[in-house]
Amino acid sequence: MSQFRFSVGPWNVHTGADSYGPETRNAIDLETKFANFKKLGFDAVQFHDDDAVPNMNNLSEEEIKAEARKVKALLDKYDLKAEFVAPRLWMDPHTKDGGFTSTSKEDREFAMWRAYRSIDIARELGCDLIVLWLAREGTLCAEAKSPVTATKQLIEAIDNMLRYDATIRVCIEPKPNEPIDRSFAGTIGHVMGISAATIDPKRVGANLESAHAVLAGLDPANEIGFALAFDKLFTVHLNDQNGIRYDQDKAFGVENLRSAFNQVKVLMENNYGSKGEYVGLDVKAMRTTSDEDSYEHLKNSLAIFKAMEEKVKKYDYDYANKLIAAKKFEQLEMYTVNLIMGI
Repeated sequence: MSQFRFSVGPWNVHTGADSYGPETRNAIDLETKFANFKKLGFDAVQFHDDDAVPNMNNLSEEEIKAEARKVKALLDKYDLKAEFVAPRLWMDPHTKDGGFTSTSKEDREFAMWRAYRSIDIARELGCDLIVLWLAREGTLCAEAKSPVTATKQLIEAIDNMLRYDATIRVCIEPKPNEPIDRSFAGTIGHVMGISAATIDPKRVGANLESAHAVLAGLDPANEIGFALAFDKLFTVHLNDQNGIRYDQDKAFGVENLRSAFNQVKVLMENNYGSKGEYVGLDVKAMRTTSDEDSYEHLKNSLAIFKAMEEKVKKYDYDYANKLIAAKKFEQLEMYTVNLIMGI
């Protein structure tokens, strides 16, 4: 039995389309996804704003809220919670040059409109967390933007969100690159700096994604630990990544089991989840996956996470501490690997 509660987003069950090819699976409606998420053992759903309210750009503020209430009714039907809402600021033509850091004032205003509507949607769904994946908040041409101005624009945008709703929390999901070449908030350290500069730092935190840490050449468990040390880990997006490549969103632990073990270990050691936090997955099925196997990557991720939980429970801290005191790190390393392998 896991000590954690788990969340997943509708986009994690998708049609298989990517930048180099069309759909390979049929689309699945939202209610069917909710029903299957519940059967798999998930407790909450992650949302982009337009996951909850499609075509929201064409709706009034009241119409957006009304559509969100319909989704809340579906969540209630399947005894699911909404974990967060994230404004999707990378798919609209207004955000081709970034949202909050666009060189166009009109586009920056559009980004704020989507951010405010995401807060409205979150409130209708019964959650207080807004996640910002700052997908295009960076550059395609290094000289196109001042990093000083852009960083201040990000802080101003978050301040505006905090003023819009006095209880909302804002969570930045850092990524060093892709789809832009240089990000203005590439690591958990960047998130901490931005948070400290806002009008209410206690309401601004981090969402660490395993793959994004690897893309930055960093260790996911250390990034998780860094955020935990500042009490800033509001949520996580666990997955896996085969080196510093494009963002793969592979099933948790399928590439790097020891890394997966240490991510679970640092979460368990620091009582993550005791304040209501979820363990979120952000994993995608391979293009070759069939319709009938559309949820296998989610099953696999949950199974590996829970298996690593059991490994951590068996970890002999007394023995490990004796090895650490004697600086016998070769033995500690082999002990850890043997534990993971079940030897």
